[in-house]
Amino acid sequence: MSSTPVHAWIAVAALLLTACASQMEPAQRSISDIEAALDAAQSDAAKYVPDQLTDVRREFSDLKATFDRQDYAAVLKGAPVVMSRAQALASEAKAKKAELTQALGEEWSGHAARLPGYMTTIQSRIEFLAKKSSRKMAAGIDLDAARGSVSEDSSVWSKAQAAFATGNLGEAVTTAKGLETSLEGLASTLRIELKTPAA
Repeated sequence: MSSTPVHAWIAVAALLLTACASQMEPAQRSISDIEAALDAAQSDAAKYVPDQLTDVRREFSDLKATFDRQDYAAVLKGAPVVMSRAQALASEAKAKKAELTQALGEEWSGHAARLPGYMTTIQSRIEFLAKKSSRKMAAGIDLDAARGSVSEDSSVWSKAQAAFATGNLGEAVTTAKGLETSLEGLASTLRIELKTPAA
């Protein structure tokens, strides 16, 4: 029986091993490059585009599993798409961040236009009700408590402004929202309606 077929199989196997080895290094490099791209985008992507980040992580995990199975050809075929999506995370997160920052900026502008006027109106109302001539109108209203609330609200507004000044728009808007609710409640207690200033 001829031994040629055995030699042929050995030669084919050697070629396959050589091909496999030649694909392993670029496949490994692709995995490393994608991982680096994910690490670079991680922080902002987790905040602004978490769903997309989860999807790319899953694709990357599948790609690593393919690498572990030593199917390097499949890794090299799938890596460009995953890399493209990983690199896109940074720009997608940046765009979403800009969109949210603009929305928060507009919301802050609204609060900044309303709240100082609200506090002035409430302070004037307290001073008016404190007059002897307003005793009947002030009946049932705890003016000392109202004064305390105004003082606290003024402090809260300072905190909101400080947050805005340091670029913490999220905190500034959240604080301003809470303050507006407080002022509206106080205005109701003082039996006045707060009016939004004309644009």
